[in-house]
Amino acid sequence: MPFPIPAPNSADVGLVGLAVMGANIALNMADHGFKVAVYNRTTSVTEAFIAENPPNIIGPGGALIPGAEVKEFVASIKRPRRIVILVKAGKGTDAVIDSLTPFLQTGDCVIDGGNAEWGDTVRREKALNEKGLLFVGSGVSGGEEGARYGPSLMPGGTKEAWELLKPIWTAIAAKVDAKTGKPLEGASRGKPIVSESAVPCTAFIGPGGAGHYVKMVHNGIEYGDMQLICEAYHFMRDVLEMNTEKMSATFAKWNTGELDSFLIQITADILRQKDPITGKPFVDIVLDAAGQKGTGKWTSVSALDLGIPAPTIAEAVFARCISAQKDERVAASKVIKAPETPSIHWNHDHATAHAASGTDSWVDAVRDALYCSKICSYAQGFALISAAGHENSWNLNFGEIAQIWRGGCIIRARFLQKITEAYARTPNLANLLLDPYFAGAIDKAQTNWRKVVARAAVTGVPVPAFSSALSYFDSYRSANLPANLLQAQRDYFGSHTYERIDQPRGQFFHLDWLDPTRPQHKV
Repeated sequence: MPFPIPAPNSADVGLVGLAVMGANIALNMADHGFKVAVYNRTTSVTEAFIAENPPNIIGPGGALIPGAEVKEFVASIKRPRRIVILVKAGKGTDAVIDSLTPFLQTGDCVIDGGNAEWGDTVRREKALNEKGLLFVGSGVSGGEEGARYGPSLMPGGTKEAWELLKPIWTAIAAKVDAKTGKPLEGASRGKPIVSESAVPCTAFIGPGGAGHYVKMVHNGIEYGDMQLICEAYHFMRDVLEMNTEKMSATFAKWNTGELDSFLIQITADILRQKDPITGKPFVDIVLDAAGQKGTGKWTSVSALDLGIPAPTIAEAVFARCISAQKDERVAASKVIKAPETPSIHWNHDHATAHAASGTDSWVDAVRDALYCSKICSYAQGFALISAAGHENSWNLNFGEIAQIWRGGCIIRARFLQKITEAYARTPNLANLLLDPYFAGAIDKAQTNWRKVVARAAVTGVPVPAFSSALSYFDSYRSANLPANLLQAQRDYFGSHTYERIDQPRGQFFHLDWLDPTRPQHKV
Protein backbone atom coordinates (compact mmCIF):
# COMPACT_ATOMS: atom_id res chain seq x y z
CA MET A 1 0.00 0.00 0.00
CA PRO A 2 1.34 3.48 -0.87
CA PHE A 3 -0.09 4.84 2.39
CA PRO A 4 -1.90 3.37 5.42
CA ILE A 5 -5.57 2.43 5.23
CA PRO A 6 -7.41 5.50 6.57
CA ALA A 7 -9.23 5.20 9.87
CA PRO A 8 -13.02 4.74 9.55
CA ASN A 9 -15.12 7.87 10.10
CA SER A 10 -12.05 10.12 10.23
CA ALA A 11 -12.96 12.53 7.40
CA ASP A 12 -15.67 15.22 7.25
CA VAL A 13 -15.98 15.09 3.47
CA GLY A 14 -14.60 13.09 0.55
CA LEU A 15 -13.34 14.20 -2.85
CA VAL A 16 -12.78 12.10 -5.97
CA GLY A 17 -10.59 13.45 -8.78
CA LEU A 18 -7.30 15.20 -8.13
CA ALA A 19 -6.80 17.07 -11.38
CA VAL A 20 -6.48 20.87 -11.18
CA MET A 21 -10.00 21.69 -9.97
CA GLY A 22 -10.35 18.73 -7.60
CA ALA A 23 -6.93 19.22 -6.01
CA ASN A 24 -7.58 22.90 -5.37
CA ILE A 25 -11.09 22.36 -3.98
CA ALA A 26 -9.64 19.73 -1.62
CA LEU A 27 -7.02 22.21 -0.38
CA ASN A 28 -9.68 24.92 -0.05
CA MET A 29 -11.82 22.63 2.13
CA ALA A 30 -8.83 21.63 4.25
CA ASP A 31 -7.87 25.29 4.74
CA HIS A 32 -11.34 25.89 6.13
CA GLY A 33 -10.90 23.25 8.83
CA PHE A 34 -12.40 20.21 7.12
CA LYS A 35 -10.74 16.80 7.19
CA VAL A 36 -10.86 15.76 3.54
CA ALA A 37 -10.60 12.17 2.31
CA VAL A 38 -9.11 12.20 -1.19
CA TYR A 39 -9.11 9.55 -3.89
CA ASN A 40 -7.94 9.33 -7.48
CA ARG A 41 -8.29 6.33 -9.77
CA THR A 42 -4.55 6.54 -10.49
CA THR A 43 -2.98 6.08 -7.07
CA SER A 44 0.28 7.74 -8.06
CA VAL A 45 -1.66 10.99 -8.56
CA THR A 46 -2.90 10.79 -4.96
CA GLU A 47 0.64 10.05 -3.74
CA ALA A 48 2.02 13.06 -5.57
CA PHE A 49 -0.76 15.31 -4.25
CA ILE A 50 -0.12 14.31 -0.64
CA ALA A 51 3.64 14.70 -1.08
CA GLU A 52 3.19 18.22 -2.49
CA ASN A 53 0.82 19.26 0.29
CA PRO A 54 2.20 18.17 3.67
CA PRO A 55 0.16 18.73 6.86
CA ASN A 56 2.07 21.87 7.85
CA ILE A 57 0.56 23.92 4.97
CA ILE A 58 -3.03 22.96 5.77
CA GLY A 59 -5.21 25.33 7.76
CA PRO A 60 -6.00 24.77 11.46
CA GLY A 61 -8.16 21.70 12.02
CA GLY A 62 -7.97 20.63 8.39
CA ALA A 63 -6.35 17.51 7.01
CA LEU A 64 -5.90 15.50 3.82
CA ILE A 65 -6.62 11.80 4.25
CA PRO A 66 -5.56 9.71 1.24
CA GLY A 67 -7.24 6.50 0.18
CA ALA A 68 -5.89 3.95 -2.29
CA GLU A 69 -9.08 1.89 -2.67
CA VAL A 70 -12.67 3.06 -3.10
CA LYS A 71 -13.98 0.92 -0.25
CA GLU A 72 -11.50 2.28 2.31
CA PHE A 73 -11.96 5.82 0.97
CA VAL A 74 -15.75 5.68 1.47
CA ALA A 75 -15.40 4.03 4.91
CA SER A 76 -13.14 6.86 6.08
CA ILE A 77 -15.91 9.47 5.71
CA LYS A 78 -18.32 10.24 8.55
CA ARG A 79 -21.98 9.55 7.94
CA PRO A 80 -24.07 10.90 6.39
CA ARG A 81 -21.29 10.97 3.84
CA ARG A 82 -20.63 13.93 1.55
CA ILE A 83 -18.54 12.98 -1.47
CA VAL A 84 -17.60 15.58 -4.09
CA ILE A 85 -16.79 14.34 -7.61
CA LEU A 86 -14.59 16.52 -9.80
CA VAL A 87 -13.75 14.50 -12.88
CA LYS A 88 -14.32 14.94 -16.61
CA ALA A 89 -18.04 15.33 -17.29
CA GLY A 90 -19.96 12.56 -19.02
CA LYS A 91 -19.07 8.88 -18.85
CA GLY A 92 -16.27 9.56 -16.38
CA THR A 93 -18.74 10.92 -13.83
CA ASP A 94 -21.06 7.95 -14.30
CA ALA A 95 -18.15 5.55 -13.82
CA VAL A 96 -17.17 7.20 -10.53
CA ILE A 97 -20.76 7.14 -9.26
CA ASP A 98 -21.05 3.45 -10.16
CA SER A 99 -17.83 2.70 -8.27
CA LEU A 100 -19.05 4.52 -5.14
CA THR A 101 -22.65 3.33 -4.82
CA PRO A 102 -21.93 -0.26 -3.65
CA PHE A 103 -20.28 1.20 -0.54
CA LEU A 104 -22.73 4.03 0.19
CA GLN A 105 -25.62 3.90 2.66
CA THR A 106 -29.05 5.52 2.84
CA GLY A 107 -28.80 9.26 3.33
CA ASP A 108 -25.28 9.61 1.92
CA CYS A 109 -24.84 12.44 -0.59
CA VAL A 110 -22.91 12.55 -3.85
CA ILE A 111 -22.02 15.99 -5.24
CA ASP A 112 -21.10 16.36 -8.91
CA GLY A 113 -19.03 19.52 -9.31
CA GLY A 114 -18.09 18.90 -12.94
CA ASN A 115 -19.34 20.73 -16.03
CA ALA A 116 -22.22 18.30 -16.44
CA GLU A 117 -24.98 18.64 -19.00
CA TRP A 118 -27.98 19.46 -16.84
CA GLY A 119 -30.12 16.65 -18.26
CA ASP A 120 -27.50 14.16 -17.05
CA THR A 121 -27.82 15.69 -13.58
CA VAL A 122 -31.58 15.05 -13.59
CA ARG A 123 -30.97 11.43 -14.63
CA ARG A 124 -28.29 10.84 -12.00
CA GLU A 125 -30.34 12.35 -9.19
CA LYS A 126 -33.32 10.14 -10.06
CA ALA A 127 -31.17 7.01 -10.17
CA LEU A 128 -29.49 7.73 -6.83
CA ASN A 129 -32.70 8.81 -5.10
CA GLU A 130 -34.18 5.42 -6.02
CA LYS A 131 -31.31 3.85 -4.05
CA GLY A 132 -32.00 6.06 -1.02
CA LEU A 133 -29.03 8.33 -1.79
CA LEU A 134 -28.91 12.11 -2.10
CA PHE A 135 -27.42 13.94 -5.06
CA VAL A 136 -26.35 17.52 -5.77
CA GLY A 137 -25.39 18.81 -9.21
CA SER A 138 -23.35 21.91 -8.54
CA GLY A 139 -21.84 24.36 -10.97
CA VAL A 140 -18.33 25.41 -9.96
CA SER A 141 -16.82 28.51 -11.55
CA GLY A 142 -13.59 30.35 -11.05
CA GLY A 143 -10.91 28.21 -12.62
CA GLU A 144 -7.82 27.08 -10.74
CA GLU A 145 -7.48 30.17 -8.55
CA GLY A 146 -11.18 30.25 -7.76
CA ALA A 147 -11.19 26.60 -6.75
CA ARG A 148 -8.22 27.19 -4.46
CA TYR A 149 -9.27 30.43 -2.77
CA GLY A 150 -13.00 30.81 -3.37
CA PRO A 151 -15.18 29.79 -6.33
CA SER A 152 -18.75 30.66 -7.21
CA LEU A 153 -20.88 27.60 -6.48
CA MET A 154 -24.31 26.85 -7.96
CA PRO A 155 -25.88 23.79 -6.27
CA GLY A 156 -29.11 22.14 -7.37
CA GLY A 157 -30.96 19.20 -5.86
CA THR A 158 -33.27 18.62 -2.91
CA LYS A 159 -33.31 20.95 0.07
CA GLU A 160 -32.28 17.99 2.23
CA ALA A 161 -29.17 17.43 0.13
CA TRP A 162 -28.35 21.15 0.13
CA GLU A 163 -28.57 21.39 3.93
CA LEU A 164 -26.04 18.56 4.17
CA LEU A 165 -23.65 20.29 1.76
CA LYS A 166 -24.29 23.89 2.86
CA PRO A 167 -21.68 24.16 5.68
CA ILE A 168 -18.90 23.16 3.29
CA TRP A 169 -20.03 25.14 0.23
CA THR A 170 -20.63 28.36 2.18
CA ALA A 171 -17.23 28.03 3.85
CA ILE A 172 -15.16 27.56 0.68
CA ALA A 173 -17.07 29.88 -1.67
CA ALA A 174 -15.78 33.31 -2.66
CA LYS A 175 -17.00 36.14 -0.45
CA VAL A 176 -18.30 39.59 -1.37
CA ASP A 177 -19.16 42.61 0.73
CA ALA A 178 -22.84 42.57 1.69
CA LYS A 179 -23.40 46.26 0.91
CA THR A 180 -21.23 46.93 -2.11
CA GLY A 181 -21.10 43.50 -3.69
CA LYS A 182 -17.34 43.91 -4.18
CA PRO A 183 -15.32 40.68 -3.95
CA LEU A 184 -13.26 40.34 -0.79
CA GLU A 185 -9.68 39.30 -1.39
CA GLY A 186 -9.10 35.54 -1.46
CA ALA A 187 -7.80 34.00 1.73
CA SER A 188 -4.14 33.09 1.99
CA ARG A 189 -3.50 29.49 2.95
CA GLY A 190 -4.79 28.76 6.41
CA LYS A 191 -6.41 32.19 6.75
CA PRO A 192 -10.04 32.02 5.58
CA ILE A 193 -12.00 35.25 5.26
CA VAL A 194 -13.72 36.13 8.53
CA SER A 195 -15.94 39.19 8.24
CA GLU A 196 -19.46 40.02 9.40
CA SER A 197 -20.10 41.73 6.07
CA ALA A 198 -18.91 38.77 3.98
CA VAL A 199 -21.58 37.08 1.85
CA PRO A 200 -20.70 33.69 0.32
CA CYS A 201 -21.01 33.34 -3.45
CA THR A 202 -23.25 30.31 -3.22
CA ALA A 203 -26.92 29.64 -2.59
CA PHE A 204 -29.43 26.90 -3.25
CA ILE A 205 -30.46 27.38 -6.88
CA GLY A 206 -33.35 24.96 -7.14
CA PRO A 207 -34.32 21.31 -7.59
CA GLY A 208 -33.01 18.77 -10.07
CA GLY A 209 -30.71 20.12 -12.72
CA ALA A 210 -31.23 23.80 -11.81
CA GLY A 211 -27.69 24.28 -10.52
CA HIS A 212 -25.99 22.87 -13.58
CA TYR A 213 -28.44 24.69 -15.88
CA VAL A 214 -27.56 28.04 -14.29
CA LYS A 215 -23.85 27.17 -14.57
CA MET A 216 -24.39 26.36 -18.26
CA VAL A 217 -25.96 29.76 -18.89
CA HIS A 218 -23.17 31.37 -16.86
CA ASN A 219 -20.76 29.81 -19.35
CA GLY A 220 -22.86 30.99 -22.29
CA ILE A 221 -22.75 34.54 -20.91
CA GLU A 222 -19.00 34.08 -20.45
CA TYR A 223 -18.72 33.24 -24.17
CA GLY A 224 -20.59 36.46 -24.93
CA ASP A 225 -18.44 38.58 -22.60
CA MET A 226 -15.21 37.25 -24.09
CA GLN A 227 -16.35 37.77 -27.69
CA LEU A 228 -17.53 41.32 -26.97
CA ILE A 229 -14.16 42.17 -25.44
CA CYS A 230 -12.42 40.65 -28.46
CA GLU A 231 -14.51 42.78 -30.81
CA ALA A 232 -13.61 45.92 -28.86
CA TYR A 233 -9.94 44.90 -29.19
CA HIS A 234 -10.38 44.15 -32.92
CA PHE A 235 -11.97 47.55 -33.58
CA MET A 236 -9.28 49.41 -31.67
CA ARG A 237 -6.52 47.42 -33.39
CA ASP A 238 -7.74 47.45 -37.00
CA VAL A 239 -9.94 50.53 -37.24
CA LEU A 240 -8.34 52.91 -34.73
CA GLU A 241 -4.86 51.42 -35.33
CA MET A 242 -3.97 51.45 -31.63
CA ASN A 243 -0.94 49.48 -30.42
CA THR A 244 -1.10 46.91 -27.62
CA GLU A 245 0.31 49.30 -25.00
CA LYS A 246 -2.44 51.85 -25.66
CA MET A 247 -5.09 49.16 -25.71
CA SER A 248 -3.82 47.71 -22.44
CA ALA A 249 -4.00 51.16 -20.84
CA THR A 250 -7.52 51.59 -22.23
CA PHE A 251 -8.78 48.31 -20.76
CA ALA A 252 -7.08 49.13 -17.45
CA LYS A 253 -8.90 52.47 -17.40
CA TRP A 254 -12.21 50.81 -18.26
CA ASN A 255 -11.63 48.44 -15.34
CA THR A 256 -11.93 51.38 -12.94
CA GLY A 257 -15.46 52.19 -14.13
CA GLU A 258 -18.71 50.44 -14.92
CA LEU A 259 -16.91 47.76 -16.98
CA ASP A 260 -14.87 46.69 -13.94
CA SER A 261 -14.58 42.90 -14.20
CA PHE A 262 -12.21 39.97 -14.06
CA LEU A 263 -12.23 39.57 -17.85
CA ILE A 264 -11.47 43.25 -18.50
CA GLN A 265 -8.68 43.09 -15.93
CA ILE A 266 -6.98 40.07 -17.48
CA THR A 267 -7.38 41.58 -20.96
CA ALA A 268 -5.35 44.59 -19.82
CA ASP A 269 -2.74 42.19 -18.39
CA ILE A 270 -2.60 40.11 -21.59
CA LEU A 271 -2.16 43.13 -23.85
CA ARG A 272 0.84 44.40 -21.89
CA GLN A 273 2.51 40.98 -21.81
CA LYS A 274 5.59 40.43 -24.00
CA ASP A 275 6.39 37.10 -25.64
CA PRO A 276 9.44 35.73 -23.77
CA ILE A 277 10.85 34.24 -26.99
CA THR A 278 10.49 37.03 -29.55
CA GLY A 279 9.91 40.09 -27.37
CA LYS A 280 6.85 40.93 -29.43
CA PRO A 281 3.46 41.60 -27.81
CA PHE A 282 2.34 38.18 -26.59
CA VAL A 283 -1.14 38.50 -28.10
CA ASP A 284 0.42 38.98 -31.55
CA ILE A 285 2.08 35.55 -31.51
CA VAL A 286 -1.06 33.65 -30.43
CA LEU A 287 -2.84 31.93 -33.34
CA ASP A 288 -6.37 33.28 -33.90
CA ALA A 289 -8.12 29.90 -33.69
CA ALA A 290 -10.33 29.56 -30.59
CA GLY A 291 -11.26 26.36 -28.81
CA GLN A 292 -14.40 25.51 -26.87
CA LYS A 293 -15.72 22.81 -24.55
CA GLY A 294 -19.38 22.92 -25.54
CA THR A 295 -21.23 24.79 -22.79
CA GLY A 296 -21.78 27.82 -25.03
CA LYS A 297 -23.30 25.51 -27.63
CA TRP A 298 -25.48 23.87 -24.97
CA THR A 299 -26.75 27.31 -23.96
CA SER A 300 -27.59 28.21 -27.56
CA VAL A 301 -29.34 24.89 -28.20
CA SER A 302 -31.38 25.31 -25.02
CA ALA A 303 -32.38 28.81 -26.13
CA LEU A 304 -33.59 27.40 -29.46
CA ASP A 305 -35.47 24.59 -27.70
CA LEU A 306 -37.25 27.05 -25.41
CA GLY A 307 -37.83 29.66 -28.11
CA ILE A 308 -35.88 32.33 -26.25
CA PRO A 309 -33.77 34.70 -28.37
CA ALA A 310 -30.13 34.59 -27.27
CA PRO A 311 -28.40 35.77 -30.47
CA THR A 312 -25.36 37.38 -28.83
CA ILE A 313 -24.44 34.17 -27.02
CA ALA A 314 -25.00 32.18 -30.22
CA GLU A 315 -22.88 34.59 -32.25
CA ALA A 316 -20.09 34.21 -29.71
CA VAL A 317 -20.18 30.45 -30.30
CA PHE A 318 -20.21 30.89 -34.08
CA ALA A 319 -17.32 33.36 -33.84
CA ARG A 320 -15.23 30.63 -32.23
CA CYS A 321 -16.33 28.20 -34.93
CA ILE A 322 -15.28 30.48 -37.80
CA SER A 323 -12.01 31.34 -36.04
CA ALA A 324 -11.19 27.62 -36.02
CA GLN A 325 -11.38 27.63 -39.83
CA LYS A 326 -7.98 29.34 -39.93
CA ASP A 327 -6.57 27.75 -43.09
CA GLU A 328 -9.80 28.32 -45.01
CA ARG A 329 -9.91 31.97 -43.91
CA VAL A 330 -6.32 32.56 -44.95
CA ALA A 331 -7.10 31.14 -48.41
CA ALA A 332 -10.30 33.22 -48.66
CA SER A 333 -8.43 36.41 -47.73
CA LYS A 334 -6.39 36.06 -50.92
CA VAL A 335 -9.54 35.87 -53.05
CA ILE A 336 -12.17 37.99 -51.32
CA LYS A 337 -11.11 41.61 -50.97
CA ALA A 338 -11.92 43.99 -48.16
CA PRO A 339 -14.05 47.05 -49.00
CA GLU A 340 -12.44 50.28 -50.02
CA THR A 341 -13.22 52.49 -47.08
CA PRO A 342 -14.84 55.71 -48.28
CA SER A 343 -13.97 59.07 -46.80
CA ILE A 344 -16.87 59.41 -44.38
CA HIS A 345 -17.44 62.07 -41.78
CA TRP A 346 -18.79 60.26 -38.73
CA ASN A 347 -21.25 62.22 -36.63
CA HIS A 348 -20.84 62.10 -32.87
CA ASP A 349 -23.23 64.11 -30.70
CA HIS A 350 -23.90 66.31 -33.72
CA ALA A 351 -20.20 67.30 -33.88
CA THR A 352 -18.33 66.29 -37.02
CA ALA A 353 -15.19 64.18 -36.58
CA HIS A 354 -13.35 62.66 -39.53
CA ALA A 355 -13.07 58.87 -39.50
CA ALA A 356 -9.29 59.04 -39.28
CA SER A 357 -9.20 61.41 -36.30
CA GLY A 358 -10.67 61.81 -32.84
CA THR A 359 -9.30 58.52 -31.47
CA ASP A 360 -10.20 59.37 -27.88
CA SER A 361 -13.87 59.94 -28.74
CA TRP A 362 -13.88 56.68 -30.68
CA VAL A 363 -12.38 54.81 -27.73
CA ASP A 364 -15.25 56.16 -25.62
CA ALA A 365 -17.65 54.98 -28.31
CA VAL A 366 -16.18 51.47 -28.20
CA ARG A 367 -16.55 51.44 -24.42
CA ASP A 368 -20.21 52.39 -24.77
CA ALA A 369 -20.78 49.74 -27.45
CA LEU A 370 -19.20 47.13 -25.20
CA TYR A 371 -21.32 48.11 -22.19
CA CYS A 372 -24.60 48.24 -24.12
CA SER A 373 -23.89 44.91 -25.78
CA LYS A 374 -22.98 43.40 -22.41
CA ILE A 375 -26.34 44.50 -20.98
CA CYS A 376 -28.14 42.81 -23.87
CA SER A 377 -26.11 39.61 -23.53
CA TYR A 378 -26.94 39.32 -19.83
CA ALA A 379 -30.58 40.17 -20.55
CA GLN A 380 -30.67 37.21 -22.95
CA GLY A 381 -29.02 34.91 -20.40
CA PHE A 382 -31.39 35.80 -17.58
CA ALA A 383 -34.41 35.54 -19.90
CA LEU A 384 -33.26 32.03 -20.78
CA ILE A 385 -32.83 31.07 -17.12
CA SER A 386 -36.32 32.44 -16.45
CA ALA A 387 -37.86 30.40 -19.25
CA ALA A 388 -36.12 27.22 -18.08
CA GLY A 389 -37.30 27.92 -14.55
CA HIS A 390 -40.92 28.16 -15.70
CA GLU A 391 -40.55 25.10 -17.92
CA ASN A 392 -39.16 22.98 -15.06
CA SER A 393 -40.99 24.60 -12.09
CA TRP A 394 -37.72 25.59 -10.43
CA ASN A 395 -38.95 28.80 -8.73
CA LEU A 396 -35.62 30.56 -9.22
CA ASN A 397 -34.37 33.67 -7.40
CA PHE A 398 -32.73 35.77 -10.13
CA GLY A 399 -31.30 38.38 -7.79
CA GLU A 400 -29.64 35.64 -5.78
CA ILE A 401 -28.17 34.11 -8.94
CA ALA A 402 -26.64 37.48 -9.82
CA GLN A 403 -25.34 37.75 -6.25
CA ILE A 404 -23.42 34.50 -6.34
CA TRP A 405 -21.76 35.54 -9.62
CA ARG A 406 -20.34 38.72 -8.05
CA GLY A 407 -17.22 36.92 -6.83
CA GLY A 408 -15.20 33.81 -7.59
CA CYS A 409 -16.52 33.11 -11.08
CA ILE A 410 -15.07 34.04 -14.47
CA ILE A 411 -17.78 36.64 -15.21
CA ARG A 412 -17.46 38.35 -11.82
CA ALA A 413 -17.98 42.07 -12.32
CA ARG A 414 -19.21 45.29 -10.75
CA PHE A 415 -22.03 45.08 -13.29
CA LEU A 416 -23.60 42.12 -11.44
CA GLN A 417 -24.40 44.32 -8.44
CA LYS A 418 -26.65 46.34 -10.76
CA ILE A 419 -28.45 43.14 -11.79
CA THR A 420 -28.88 42.19 -8.14
CA GLU A 421 -30.39 45.61 -7.47
CA ALA A 422 -32.65 45.36 -10.52
CA TYR A 423 -34.24 42.14 -9.27
CA ALA A 424 -34.47 43.57 -5.75
CA ARG A 425 -36.57 46.41 -7.24
CA THR A 426 -38.67 44.09 -9.42
CA PRO A 427 -38.40 40.37 -8.53
CA ASN A 428 -40.50 39.34 -11.54
CA LEU A 429 -38.72 41.62 -14.00
CA ALA A 430 -39.50 40.32 -17.51
CA ASN A 431 -36.24 41.52 -19.03
CA LEU A 432 -33.24 43.47 -17.75
CA LEU A 433 -33.77 46.00 -20.56
CA LEU A 434 -36.93 47.13 -18.74
CA ASP A 435 -35.10 48.02 -15.52
CA PRO A 436 -34.69 51.81 -15.13
CA TYR A 437 -30.92 51.63 -14.63
CA PHE A 438 -30.22 49.49 -17.69
CA ALA A 439 -32.77 51.31 -19.85
CA GLY A 440 -31.15 54.61 -18.88
CA ALA A 441 -27.62 53.32 -19.50
CA ILE A 442 -28.49 52.21 -23.03
CA ASP A 443 -30.44 55.37 -23.78
CA LYS A 444 -27.37 57.40 -22.83
CA ALA A 445 -24.88 55.31 -24.82
CA GLN A 446 -26.76 53.87 -27.80
CA THR A 447 -25.66 56.58 -30.26
CA ASN A 448 -22.04 55.56 -29.76
CA TRP A 449 -23.01 51.88 -29.97
CA ARG A 450 -24.69 52.39 -33.33
CA LYS A 451 -21.77 54.47 -34.56
CA VAL A 452 -19.27 51.69 -33.81
CA VAL A 453 -21.39 49.00 -35.47
CA ALA A 454 -21.88 51.21 -38.54
CA ARG A 455 -18.19 52.07 -38.89
CA ALA A 456 -17.21 48.42 -38.43
CA ALA A 457 -19.58 47.44 -41.24
CA VAL A 458 -18.24 50.08 -43.61
CA THR A 459 -14.60 49.19 -42.89
CA GLY A 460 -15.20 45.43 -43.10
CA VAL A 461 -14.27 44.58 -39.50
CA PRO A 462 -16.58 41.83 -38.18
CA VAL A 463 -18.42 42.60 -34.94
CA PRO A 464 -21.02 39.82 -34.82
CA ALA A 465 -21.70 40.09 -31.08
CA PHE A 466 -21.95 43.91 -31.09
CA SER A 467 -24.27 43.72 -34.12
CA SER A 468 -26.47 40.91 -32.82
CA ALA A 469 -26.85 42.65 -29.47
CA LEU A 470 -27.95 45.84 -31.24
CA SER A 471 -30.43 43.92 -33.38
CA TYR A 472 -31.77 42.21 -30.26
CA PHE A 473 -32.22 45.58 -28.58
CA ASP A 474 -33.96 47.10 -31.61
CA SER A 475 -36.19 44.04 -32.02
CA TYR A 476 -37.16 43.97 -28.34
CA ARG A 477 -38.08 47.67 -28.29
CA SER A 478 -40.14 47.44 -31.53
CA ALA A 479 -43.91 47.22 -31.24
CA ASN A 480 -44.08 46.03 -34.85
CA LEU A 481 -41.76 43.59 -36.61
CA PRO A 482 -42.04 42.16 -40.14
CA ALA A 483 -43.23 38.80 -38.83
CA ASN A 484 -46.71 39.66 -40.13
CA LEU A 485 -45.39 39.13 -43.66
CA LEU A 486 -43.55 36.00 -42.56
CA GLN A 487 -46.72 34.51 -41.04
CA ALA A 488 -48.67 35.36 -44.21
CA GLN A 489 -45.99 33.52 -46.21
CA ARG A 490 -46.34 30.49 -43.94
CA ASP A 491 -50.08 30.48 -44.40
CA TYR A 492 -49.69 30.87 -48.17
CA PHE A 493 -47.40 27.88 -48.76
CA GLY A 494 -48.26 25.64 -45.84
CA SER A 495 -51.67 26.63 -44.41
CA HIS A 496 -49.95 27.38 -41.09
CA THR A 497 -52.62 29.96 -40.11
CA TYR A 498 -52.19 33.43 -38.62
CA GLU A 499 -53.66 35.68 -35.94
CA ARG A 500 -55.46 38.94 -36.79
CA ILE A 501 -54.73 42.31 -35.20
CA ASP A 502 -58.48 42.98 -34.89
CA GLN A 503 -59.21 39.73 -33.04
CA PRO A 504 -58.18 38.44 -29.59
CA ARG A 505 -54.83 36.65 -29.29
CA GLY A 506 -55.08 32.90 -29.55
CA GLN A 507 -57.62 32.86 -32.39
CA PHE A 508 -56.17 31.53 -35.65
CA PHE A 509 -57.34 32.01 -39.21
CA HIS A 510 -56.57 30.66 -42.67
CA LEU A 511 -56.98 32.33 -46.04
CA ASP A 512 -57.90 30.24 -49.06
CA TRP A 513 -55.06 31.35 -51.32
CA LEU A 514 -56.52 29.57 -54.34
CA ASP A 515 -59.40 32.03 -54.09
CA PRO A 516 -58.35 34.82 -51.69
CA THR A 517 -61.65 36.68 -52.32
CA ARG A 518 -63.50 34.06 -50.31
CA PRO A 519 -64.17 34.83 -46.62
CA GLN A 520 -61.46 33.82 -44.20
CA HIS A 521 -62.28 31.08 -41.77
CA LYS A 522 -61.27 30.51 -38.20
CA VAL A 523 -59.21 27.41 -37.53
